[in-house]
Amino acid sequence: METTHTFDYVVVGGGSAGAVVAARLSEDPSVTVGLLEAGASDVDADVVLQLDRWMELLESGYDWDYPIEPQENSNSFMRHSRAKVLGGCSSHNSCIAFWAPAEDLDEWAGKYGAEGWESENTFPLFKKLENNEDAHAEGGEHHGTDGPVRLQNVPADDPAGVALLQACEQAGIPKVKFNSGKTVINGANFFQINRKEDGARSSSSVSYLHPIMDRENLTILTDTWVTKLEFDEQNNCTGVHVVNNAFGRQHRIAAAKEVIVSAGAINSPQLLMLSGIGPAEHLQEHGVDVLVDSPGVGENLQDHPEGVIQWQAKKPMVRTSTQWWEIGIFTPTQEGLDRPDLMMHYGSVPFDMHTYRAGYPTSDDMICLTPNVTHAKSKGTVRLRSRDYRDKPAVDPRYFTDPEGHDMRVMIAGIRKARDIMAQPAMAEWAGEELAPGIEAQTDEQLEAYITKTHNTVYHPVGTVAMGPASDPLTPLDPQLRVKGVNRLRVADASAMPEIVTVNPNITVMMMGEKCAEMIKADNN
Repeated sequence: METTHTFDYVVVGGGSAGAVVAARLSEDPSVTVGLLEAGASDVDADVVLQLDRWMELLESGYDWDYPIEPQENSNSFMRHSRAKVLGGCSSHNSCIAFWAPAEDLDEWAGKYGAEGWESENTFPLFKKLENNEDAHAEGGEHHGTDGPVRLQNVPADDPAGVALLQACEQAGIPKVKFNSGKTVINGANFFQINRKEDGARSSSSVSYLHPIMDRENLTILTDTWVTKLEFDEQNNCTGVHVVNNAFGRQHRIAAAKEVIVSAGAINSPQLLMLSGIGPAEHLQEHGVDVLVDSPGVGENLQDHPEGVIQWQAKKPMVRTSTQWWEIGIFTPTQEGLDRPDLMMHYGSVPFDMHTYRAGYPTSDDMICLTPNVTHAKSKGTVRLRSRDYRDKPAVDPRYFTDPEGHDMRVMIAGIRKARDIMAQPAMAEWAGEELAPGIEAQTDEQLEAYITKTHNTVYHPVGTVAMGPASDPLTPLDPQLRVKGVNRLRVADASAMPEIVTVNPNITVMMMGEKCAEMIKADNN
């Protein structure tokens, strides 16, 4: 096989973490970095760059658009949107920007054995990556001022949103400041978002790659699909096999030092398994030679399952917005929690992709609240469909299958809490008829049936190549993100999370890219 390029570091996937890793590693002029992205470039692609157009990207040519396996207790029509473009999901989803709660990161280290990922060690990386509007405000001393990612506050320009926050206060959910350094257990506000002043998203690509496109030691190859990782007899990862043409003809890109896989929570486990790293029996079923029997690859799939409750708006909703989903509401469904178990997003646009199919009415002027479970206990899998890299993997989230019923309990409580908020006096001039599920749905059984057939995802899959103690055979990565059983290979993306974070995870994934680059630099000093 022809070797077309040789780099010191090969980064597979130019997404939320991969772009960060490539940019930071290439700061050292003595090394060469190759960043390989299966999708297109985002440069000059307005539909990608302009944040208020993000919903146009769903099921588009920029979307891997993964169907899910038939679900035993949830909505089988759901798609997992995964970005096929430079910047990954930071170029594709909305740009809700949260620091992960300290409790989440401390739990990664303490409970799950990912030593070094404590908030004490990772909060400085959030500061490093951001240029935050609140850095010069009172209480904003912990924020960054000169990082590549611009964070700004959503302006309070949506009158229905302003009324909603007043209703939250009337329902016992105070207005709070997000990203204050303290975990919000009960509170609501307009989001912080990673967006530039001109309306462009401050994705990992825009923030980290666009300013350095001409850096001599960084080569960015788009439309380059990695099909397999290559290993020598000592299990060193020596390069990757790629396709960048319509004929399926493959060539080789060599890595002199390391390969870093940053292909996301669905594609990273798929690539590892295609390369012989995964559950041995499963690989053998598909005719893949087993290099490392790693039963945790493709396990531990976690997500934020999302319900939706909708009202007819009595007045026209806004027709301009930063990103149409602009408010977050956190509240606990039981006493004594150190993190909220329920979050909602507020949307000012119709969100009927699952409700209309199920027979519920729709409207051009709709108020939507989307309760989601912050720490769902249901766990799913990603599996190979075949040994052909072109076959979409089998994604089985197994939503609402936890034996304790925690996830459905929280979701039902979320529907009821949303109704409570919308029934407050502040929403009287806005909230019309409840369109879905409708006021006739009152019992737990009725609400469960509605959620089961209409719920969606917040597009936050994580955990499928989880890190853990070096001695744990069930976690594929050690705390340095190194793949156990082989050498010179790491995974840096949301798949490495041992446990999903309470909040929207994209900024946390960028932080993971920052930490990966620091660990690689430290290992090579």
